[in-house]
Amino acid sequence: MSQAATRGKNQQGGEKLELLRNSALAVELTGDQCAVLAELVSLRNLADGEVLVRQGASDDHLYVIVSGALAVARQVEASGEWVTLHTLTKGDLAGELGFMDRRPHYAALRASGPTQVLCLEREKLESLLEREPVIVYRVMRAIFRVVHVILNRMAMQTSELTNYIYKVHGKY
Repeated sequence: MSQAATRGKNQQGGEKLELLRNSALAVELTGDQCAVLAELVSLRNLADGEVLVRQGASDDHLYVIVSGALAVARQVEASGEWVTLHTLTKGDLAGELGFMDRRPHYAALRASGPTQVLCLEREKLESLLEREPVIVYRVMRAIFRVVHVILNRMAMQTSELTNYIYKVHGKY
């Protein structure tokens, strides 16, 4: 490998480490543990409108948005038009449930403007189970913290919607 290629690889490795260190995944990780995990993640740049994960597809990757935004969107079959259900921004995790259970995605993950994500493949994280089980445990705790926040938000929104419907007796 040439010196320029080695320098480029080291530079990207340092960038991945810094981006990972500032993410929700690394909240409980030490510097050394972050460095081990940084070796497993890849950095991906998406163009505006590029689909990261297709609606109905299974995907065993966890994504950390480091810049830009991802639309959680469904494509209308008849018109091909995209309907955005939610927008994820810098610092958010995406694909955490598919990462855990490999079930098909209800909606697509689609870039809203230029977007950069860190990608962690489940198999690569599992490769650490025997030699670095604490890293795996702490990453999984970070994922569950994020899922817990999502579930709490959904419960609150459901409660507010139910209260609204009952207060207006089902009339909108």
